[in-house]
Amino acid sequence: MEYKTNNNIVYSCKYHVVWCPKYRRKVLVGKIETRLKELINKTCADINVEIIEMEIMPDHVHLLMEVDPQFGVHKVVKTIKGRTSRILRDEFKELTTKLPTLWTNSYFVATVGGVTLKIVKHYIENQKTSERKKYGNHKRNGIQNISNQSTGRKNK
Repeated sequence: MEYKTNNNIVYSCKYHVVWCPKYRRKVLVGKIETRLKELINKTCADINVEIIEMEIMPDHVHLLMEVDPQFGVHKVVKTIKGRTSRILRDEFKELTTKLPTLWTNSYFVATVGGVTLKIVKHYIENQKTSERKKYGNHKRNGIQNISNQSTGRKNK
């Protein structure tokens, strides 16, 4: 395990964060998706947050990141959502006509520890490439349950 350090502490604080556009609208596609990735990367670089993995789905964002505990995960998410909303709504006027605000006020966050970092990273990497089956009688693993909780999907 690698540790990071600042002037006062040595840490390893990795978080899986998920948030959605208002009303879970599928607006994070095409040029908006590309620009959102650029903005998240730039914002995280500005505040010294390491993005381990990122995936933008049409109706939600997954980030696996390492955050200095003195800065705090809440402040990171608030900063990312605030900057990206302001800039994307300025650049893509369709986001102002479809939604009163770009993001919901809520988000999901979990420390990476209940499952290995490798599993969470693999899950996020394969968001777009894996074809999810309907949940009928299939067993669900822990990651699918986390995703369902974070995105508001109901178990069937």
